[in-house]
Amino acid sequence: MPITHVLTDIEGTTSSVSFVYEVLFPFAALHLPAWVRAHPDAPEVDAVRASSGEAQASTERVIEIVLGWMAEDRKATPLKAIQGHVWADGYETGRLHGHVYPDAVDTLSRWHAEGLVLAVYSSGSVQAQKLLFGYSEAGDLTALFSHYFDTGSGGKREAGSYLAIAQAMDVPAEQVLFLSDVVQELDAAQAAGMVTCGLVREGGELPGHVCVGSFSEIRPRQ
Repeated sequence: MPITHVLTDIEGTTSSVSFVYEVLFPFAALHLPAWVRAHPDAPEVDAVRASSGEAQASTERVIEIVLGWMAEDRKATPLKAIQGHVWADGYETGRLHGHVYPDAVDTLSRWHAEGLVLAVYSSGSVQAQKLLFGYSEAGDLTALFSHYFDTGSGGKREAGSYLAIAQAMDVPAEQVLFLSDVVQELDAAQAAGMVTCGLVREGGELPGHVCVGSFSEIRPRQ
């Protein structure tokens, strides 16, 4: 079947890992406490209480919990939602600009013009994804993407998540090309029937998958 859709990861694929860990995460850690204190009864804060099993946790305890999750790099949906709010303020006030590799910008723009349907799947919330691409160093790139998916679709290392995403896009999995820099994610997508391609920007290999060093080397329709 011909490839009609491209599903891409963000961290390490379209954008540098260092931007996430050296810019976004420190910014969130610095400003997250103030956001929680200003929104002590927000649904996202209550979700932290529910997920942690501490239904009566105080505001300060919620802050301790989410900062602990950040230190563990836990992919907790309530944490991602709160981070998204914090980052939104940073992007909207011009203190943050999303990093996207130039080769990704150029290639994604060309694919979109050629009629490929583009989608994002990241452990970061959909809100965070749209902020990164909407306030990127290259300008607003959100119009390139028709779909955004996060852990609400399931874990990125589970084949069922990719089946669910293909169903949500109303396309057979075999017509989707998935891009990532993590072999377990590529394995899961492959198990679901998707075509895979690994990004190895720093070299190396992702066993069992075609690998490239940049988006410019990818040929979805060949």
